[in-house]
Amino acid sequence: MSQCPYHDPFKEARREKPVMATEFDGEPVAMLIGLKEVRKAARDHETFSSDAPFRVPIPREEDVRTVRQYPLEVDPPVHTEYRKIVEPFFRRATKPEYIEKMETLVDELVVDAVNRDSIEIVREFAIPLQSRALTFLLNMPESEADIWIQWGTHVFRDESGVSKGHEMEAYTNDLFDKAEANPGDDFFSALTQAEFQGRKLTRDEMQGYANIAFAGGRDTVINTISMVIAYLAEHPEALDALRDNPKLVTSATEELFRYASPVTHLGRMCPVDTDVHGVKVEAGKLISLNWAAANFDETVFDDPETVKLDRRPNPHIAFGNGAHNCLGAPHARLIVRTLLKKLSQHAASISITTAHRKVEKEADYERRNAFHTLDVTIEPRDA
Repeated sequence: MSQCPYHDPFKEARREKPVMATEFDGEPVAMLIGLKEVRKAARDHETFSSDAPFRVPIPREEDVRTVRQYPLEVDPPVHTEYRKIVEPFFRRATKPEYIEKMETLVDELVVDAVNRDSIEIVREFAIPLQSRALTFLLNMPESEADIWIQWGTHVFRDESGVSKGHEMEAYTNDLFDKAEANPGDDFFSALTQAEFQGRKLTRDEMQGYANIAFAGGRDTVINTISMVIAYLAEHPEALDALRDNPKLVTSATEELFRYASPVTHLGRMCPVDTDVHGVKVEAGKLISLNWAAANFDETVFDDPETVKLDRRPNPHIAFGNGAHNCLGAPHARLIVRTLLKKLSQHAASISITTAHRKVEKEADYERRNAFHTLDVTIEPRDA
């Protein structure tokens, strides 16, 4: 057990009430910050709707993409139909052959990192790992990862915050053109062949799926990988515990996702005037479901700011909750489980040489939830 170095900026507000009045993009937003309240709202799509194109991610994204994201920005029952189209790809992460490929990939990258004098984790480890792993998920040639690696830490914005979403959309449009001309068994070909309610998907719908596969399934995992490695560096006893008891890997994975909570929150739109635990929300306005705050709710988690690798039960909602729970959760879990396993096998210790943390700054809070850069030295275990 060890103290979590990442501050929970919602602690005091959560002790007062389960909702925090704040603002985003210059508009008032009621932010739910208690786990029970977040979970209940996530399951109530009639009161808190995801049918709000470009507004579910916060900040809103009209400036970085041109299409609605599927199935994220639609409500049940059509959400269920849209989700079923791509679920087979995301279930592949539970198959033995997929797990074996991931083990080989992570082992290769960890061994390379151990053999270096030092390594910058974000760009030299996390981005290549998730980019190459994503080719497994989408059943694409691994060479495509070379393109995705060049996108950096975010597919929609560069380091200065300038939009670059048009580049990704141009790239995926080209993939759809090629798939329509010569279909294969990859994600993009499947979308060109898929039907929704008896008709072919439109190109905008296909693009909406591609958006969520890259934006939702890539950047968050990159951030989680870097945060997990930083945690093991700052808490060497955790690496020792995993080495001494490999059965800890599964519960440790869940606990580290709770602690990292790579997605702070997502928006929902109120179709009618709504009272949200005493905060009045007008029709058409947003609320926020704050997964990160919920995952540190002291009424649910004993000593939530302490990372307990054997925490059970662990009802965290780092992957969301309800109908919109993360499609990529099995893939993300597999990456972190495999990373913990391989680091405990090959690394004696991890030392941070330099670290530049990202700070998510909003009107009423600041949260450290990722790294711009993370330079480490990994000492190999004796043969």
